Amino acid sequence: MLPAEREQNIISYLKKHKTATVHTLAAEFNVHDATIRRDLIKLEQYNQIRRTHGGVVLNSTDVSSELNFDDRETTNYYEKLGIGQKAAEFVNDGDTLIIDSGSTTLQFARAIVHKQNLTVITNDIHIASVLRSTNHRVIVTGGVLYHNNYVLNGFITTQTLQSFNSMKAFIATPALDAVKGMTHYSEEFIAAKRQMVEQAHEVYLLTDSTKLDKVAFYQVSPIEKIDTLITDNQHDLSAYREVCSNVLAIDPKDYE
Repeated sequence: MLPAEREQNIISYLKKHKTATVHTLAAEFNVHDATIRRDLIKLEQYNQIRRTHGGVVLNSTDVSSELNFDDRETTNYYEKLGIGQKAAEFVNDGDTLIIDSGSTTLQFARAIVHKQNLTVITNDIHIASVLRSTNHRVIVTGGVLYHNNYVLNGFITTQTLQSFNSMKAFIATPALDAVKGMTHYSEEFIAAKRQMVEQAHEVYLLTDSTKLDKVAFYQVSPIEKIDTLITDNQHDLSAYREVCSNVLAIDPKDYE
């Protein structure tokens, strides 16, 4: 196979699979890793792909790092407000919940303040502070506090999560795709999010529509493990309705 033909096939592969490692591509096209690296350097020079730590994605996949929390909290505010309030409708008095760190899950936490006798496990000190004056039992996971965020993360966080079985988990994500599922841009946050999904009987994913059709490099969970996706109506959701059992879309205008 000529280099130009292989480069085009790499693009086709990435359009189908979203991401790949050098070793995966080398095996796919039956060449050495070094050959694939030379191909990727050339494709990157033409701005067709973007190399990441350990892999490669198409530029059109729109891979980017998350903003810090203060920026995220004010971005798509009414979408997040509506998603949080809609998610609160699934909470019954006395429930045990895991609440993931995030700007959308923060709105959810504010919406459950007037519920009764919840047990809430969270890795977010901002969420914990919102709930501290309620009659809820609030358990903070512990872990390393990250700068520019309110998230607690690391080995202690994951170990703590393993100690609890939850009725419901309310998860945030920076990237969701109907094929690839829930992914993340930072390897360090993967273990805790996976553990939240594992410990919950029901998984609710709260994300505004700007996160849809995005694929980050690190896999968190297949979409089949998400029981309910709550988002907004600013995106075509037909692909998600085919693979997720319950998809709800709020209209942000209703919350302005």
